[in-house]
Amino acid sequence: MNIPPTLGMVQGERSEQKERNMKSAVVLYSASSAGHLIPMVSLAKLFHEHGFSATVITFNHPLISSKADQEVSHLSSANPSISFHVLPLITAGESYANLQPPDVTRIIIQAQNKNLQNIILDLSKTSCVRVIVLDSICTDALDAARQLSIPTYFFMLFGASAAAFFLNLLELDVSSSLSLKDFGNDPINFPGLPPILTSDCPIFLIDRESCKAVMQASRDLVKSDGILMNTFESLEPKAISALREGLCAPSFNMPPVYSIGPLVTERQEKEMEERHESLKWLDLQPKCTVVFLCFGSLGGFSLDQIKQIAIGLENSGRRFLWVLKLNTEHRNFFNKSIPEFELGQILPEGFLNRTKDRGMVVKTWAPQIQVLHHESVGGFVTHCGWNSILEAVTAGKPMVCWPLYAEQWLNKIFLVDHDTRLGVVMEGYDKDMVVAEEIEAKVRWLMEGEGSELLKERAKAMMDKAAESLRITGPSSQAFMQFLIDMEKQNLSKTKI
Repeated sequence: MNIPPTLGMVQGERSEQKERNMKSAVVLYSASSAGHLIPMVSLAKLFHEHGFSATVITFNHPLISSKADQEVSHLSSANPSISFHVLPLITAGESYANLQPPDVTRIIIQAQNKNLQNIILDLSKTSCVRVIVLDSICTDALDAARQLSIPTYFFMLFGASAAAFFLNLLELDVSSSLSLKDFGNDPINFPGLPPILTSDCPIFLIDRESCKAVMQASRDLVKSDGILMNTFESLEPKAISALREGLCAPSFNMPPVYSIGPLVTERQEKEMEERHESLKWLDLQPKCTVVFLCFGSLGGFSLDQIKQIAIGLENSGRRFLWVLKLNTEHRNFFNKSIPEFELGQILPEGFLNRTKDRGMVVKTWAPQIQVLHHESVGGFVTHCGWNSILEAVTAGKPMVCWPLYAEQWLNKIFLVDHDTRLGVVMEGYDKDMVVAEEIEAKVRWLMEGEGSELLKERAKAMMDKAAESLRITGPSSQAFMQFLIDMEKQNLSKTKI
């Protein structure tokens, strides 16, 4: 007997027909700093290559000096296939002076949730939004996104090792009364990670009270439909395995984990018609003779530290390219009032003239990926931001690790002490000052010291593995394809708005 369709069935069929006639779209929600927007744009480009239209949404952050509109302007001109939207500025009615950066971020994101929903609802009128991908810093947008009945995933903007650490810390938080400071000088042994000392951990993670925001973010991570990781199997095999097997937070149901990296995209200056001055200078240098120093979009130093770096570089006698940022507030990497400066005013007297035949100092920015891939560059002094690590890995460059803030201290452990061993540490990074003698010694060793050749060989080998992971049959490409399959299964199981 034929049973007539119900009204719900007819409406469902009409809705499905409407979806079939609409362009499949993805929404990516990111913080506004270059270190967050650039990898998110890399992911948006990957979606576009698979036939999706992509919209990147961002917002201004009160603790970050760069404005969202400025970053979006750079990126949109270089990526015309991607749509960008900056949410209206939120002026929260409370002081941030006594709050940790993660707490400020939570306040801003919570205040933007309604605006985010409205943008996605408007987009849904003309496109079929198949997935929402949240920056891993935007965990407080999870509930707002899921209210729209659209599959919601996180994109981790740090490595699998750092993610494993945060989830292990969550497990410690829910299964015991311990905090990191209770370990004293004893090594902390977490699944998927090398032994870690409390002194290697960011200060805001040391006690239970100060890490509440991070713990809540970790809870949100495991509530999502899945986690996309900007890493690859050969780079972090133990951490990736521990995450996938649920070993890091066994008290929680771990969502699927997809290692789809390394996704690397250069930030381009608008309509840059000729090569950057740093690249022209590198063209004149012998092969593998230049050490490159760059410390990320927030990595400025005090005047005293800048002088120590300059003295160390000069005394090393080695060729160098140094991207210099000034920060007048010591170790405050979220300083909004970074002043304008002239190199001659902040560097030791006569430094530029004495080193002009073998060194170059540029203010604020250089095309890092192009620099790292230049044949004249033989090593990289880095702040250990995850994007910079991936850029060095894909260029096959060994590293001197000088972590500054956030999870960068954890990244240092992974690079120096773990099986990977792609870098050496700049001693004193955790003190008030890294002295010139240490900078001189590490630069000398990196460029031609005994044992540095083995480090360089490991870096070259990892570069090859990174390239292999992104081939059509490589594990990262296959992981992304599996994610797309799982995402569509999630769409079938959800009732659309």
